Amino acid sequence: MSRARGNAPFLDSLLAREPQITQNVDAFRRDPLLVAAQDIAPETPMASRLRIERRRVALGTALCDLSGACDLMQVTRILSDFADNALDRAIRTAIFERTPDAEPRGFAAIAMGKLGGRELNYSSDIDLIFLADPETLPRRTREEPGEAAMRVGRRVVELLQTRDADGYVFRVDLRLRPSPEATPIALPVDAAISYYESQALAWERAAFIRSRVAAGDRALGEYFLEAIHPFIWRRALDFGAIREIRAISHRIRDHYSQTQRFGPGYDLKRGRGGIREIEFFAQIHQLIHGGRDPGLRVPATLRALAALADAGWIDGYDAGGLAAAYDVLRRIEHRAQMIDDRQTHILPEDAEALDRVAALDGVANGRALLEQLRPQVERVGRIYDGLVDDDGETARLPQGTGLEKRLADAGFADVPNALHLIEKWRSGRYPALRTGAARDALEDALPGMIDAFADAPEPAAALARVDTLLSRLPSAINFFRLLEAQPALARLLSTILSHAPTLSEALARRAELLDGLIDATALDPMPATEVLAAEMARREPGSDYQWLLDHVRRIVGERRFALGAQIVAGVSDPLEVSAGYARVAEAAIDVLAEATVAEFEADHGRVPGCELVVLALGRMGGGALTHASDLDLVYLFTGDYSAESNGRKPLGAVTYFNRLGQRISSALSAPTAAGPLYEVDTRLRPSGAQGPLAVSLEGFRRYQEESAWTWEHMALTRARPIFGSDAARAETAKIINRVLNGARPERDIAADATRMRREMAAHKPPSGPLDVKLLDGGLVDLEFTVQVLQLTRHTALDPDLGDAIDALIGEGLLPRGLREAHDFLSRLLVTMRLVAPDCDEPSPPTRKLLAHAVGAESWEAAVASLEATRQEVRQCWAAVRRESDGE
Repeated sequence: MSRARGNAPFLDSLLAREPQITQNVDAFRRDPLLVAAQDIAPETPMASRLRIERRRVALGTALCDLSGACDLMQVTRILSDFADNALDRAIRTAIFERTPDAEPRGFAAIAMGKLGGRELNYSSDIDLIFLADPETLPRRTREEPGEAAMRVGRRVVELLQTRDADGYVFRVDLRLRPSPEATPIALPVDAAISYYESQALAWERAAFIRSRVAAGDRALGEYFLEAIHPFIWRRALDFGAIREIRAISHRIRDHYSQTQRFGPGYDLKRGRGGIREIEFFAQIHQLIHGGRDPGLRVPATLRALAALADAGWIDGYDAGGLAAAYDVLRRIEHRAQMIDDRQTHILPEDAEALDRVAALDGVANGRALLEQLRPQVERVGRIYDGLVDDDGETARLPQGTGLEKRLADAGFADVPNALHLIEKWRSGRYPALRTGAARDALEDALPGMIDAFADAPEPAAALARVDTLLSRLPSAINFFRLLEAQPALARLLSTILSHAPTLSEALARRAELLDGLIDATALDPMPATEVLAAEMARREPGSDYQWLLDHVRRIVGERRFALGAQIVAGVSDPLEVSAGYARVAEAAIDVLAEATVAEFEADHGRVPGCELVVLALGRMGGGALTHASDLDLVYLFTGDYSAESNGRKPLGAVTYFNRLGQRISSALSAPTAAGPLYEVDTRLRPSGAQGPLAVSLEGFRRYQEESAWTWEHMALTRARPIFGSDAARAETAKIINRVLNGARPERDIAADATRMRREMAAHKPPSGPLDVKLLDGGLVDLEFTVQVLQLTRHTALDPDLGDAIDALIGEGLLPRGLREAHDFLSRLLVTMRLVAPDCDEPSPPTRKLLAHAVGAESWEAAVASLEATRQEVRQCWAAVRRESDGE
């Protein structure tokens, strides 16, 4: 208290006017609003009441702060909570004064800036956007809604910021609304939504990171924020917007150049290494990653830094340093404001005045205060400099012969071709490059692209695929801004475009797939199915079923693209990538099936005692997909097939589950605005394409035990229930296990399998010299070998082909080398689906990639291994055919 009296005239005056606060500091800390409102006469006008409360809050908060009873977050929360409360009462009063009998609704205040983050300054403006609903805002007779809203808004501002004998409550800043010089102070809510959906600027997007409903009609405010949510948090990264936000920081540094230098007169907020740079650092990373990670959508700066560090988006050491600096800078900023209740952020230049700020903080003098601040400011400046890239604008490439020389110096073998493509892009021939902004983005990205593509395995092929991509894009601005901002991504892109036509084609359809590779974990092993499902199931506020279909497609597309990139980049074993593809698909099935069931039940209810089971077969059942795999699924249902659903549109169980199966197949396969998902193949169901889409579990059991053909039992060896309750899955697995263990018609399995393989070879020959699936001695022969042994010996009944082979080897039924054969062929298949989907021999650079993927030292060694592997598989398949005498 002595520090307050001796160094802050404003606090000294409050101590004289409100001495009771000093006796109730602990009570104030527990409930500031209650203590601030004590002993104010009920008849006191609202304007006076708010001013009295404000000075009590100002004094109580200062005493809690200076004594150390409250930390920074508690101090700013007290100030912010009071601002919310005062604002809400001002709105209610403004409406009541005009329409005493009406409900105070139809008018909301959106808090922005520090109030939006609940981190308000000690002496601060409150940044607000007023919204009005013309349909519900009370108004006087013959009064237009816009006029009523304007008058309410003006009265709210008057109640809060007009000075009188009791002071003021808060200065109100409404300039963050769209075009403040031309728009009314209270915006019609639908007009505001329309603006942010179609015309808003990049800085406005950043501003809304720290937005929330502070007061008034909360439902109206939430409606607005929910509607503009996609504007704020975009999954597709907008590096052009981020660049513009960085430019704002540059302009601030330039405009306040006199207060950039650290020392007396330093601007704690706008100076280099100051508060604003910490806030911008957090907000830029939130903009980049918050569209994909809802955990980052926090308005408070300290919480945002912690969330970014926890998620691995920023260095934890940097986050800790920025948080510590923020705490110190904000604390000293508050000391400077406490002295005269001025909204200042600048350290005094006068030595005596600076000593007063230091003394208020308990520091010996101004020099000691500066030495305390200096390392914090310098550290923030260094960290932020790395973000804003102070090296200046990217050097533009020359035209004509100058560009030709630059391409030659970079190492392009076919300079004329590269020159032709770049000049075509510069000419704006494609729609994506016809705007000045797009060509500017191209010019900024070209130097890094040339360096990256010159080092590509096949520069000409990579550039040609970029050309194809640009010919299909509606806009190329973000594509080029992304490559400019992420040089490592440009190098990875050049590798992908050189080797992988499958990924190149996907990228040409959806350029935003590149965004997913910015994630630091994009090249890590794919998470568990449960983690992926949780990511896919996470909904945005107000989202519906159609939104979820698009959302899952976006995530699956990004995850599959990243898995393919892992192989092309040579950082992952194709076997693990194959399992990752399957985990992604299983998560998508789980999320979309559950959502589709819920949608279906809304109309048709449930069938008592029945539930859906989704059975996966083929590669999906075995948990090992390729990039091109479809999903072999069978729909089953438990319970009584003669039952009926209990909804408002009841259906019999058979019709119910057949329609539900159709809906799920559509959810998984129908293209939406976010692109395609999977091809679904249901022909492995009982009776094939001629049978019903969904059958009862009892019908499935009966069919498998009495009528199914050998090929259907062979397919059943890869069966795995992937959707349904634990009990329903267990019941399904029990039936499958019973059938595979012999509860089926007696047949000559080996003879049937031999005949099937012969017919397959005649009607579906290999599509190329590297068709490792259909070639003699390839994966189909290996699968047939294993399935015949599983069915005839009733053993190794594991849907995972590799694990089944291990079990058969353990029982002495297969040679040990067959597991290596499986792994070699599987690695080759998964990689070929990406780099040579036509199964022809790839180009020499891609041959190196293939050799690396299968663990061979060279392409020649890989080809030799393929021949040896095929020979071993042929021998095993022949031995099984000879030795098996049926069941």
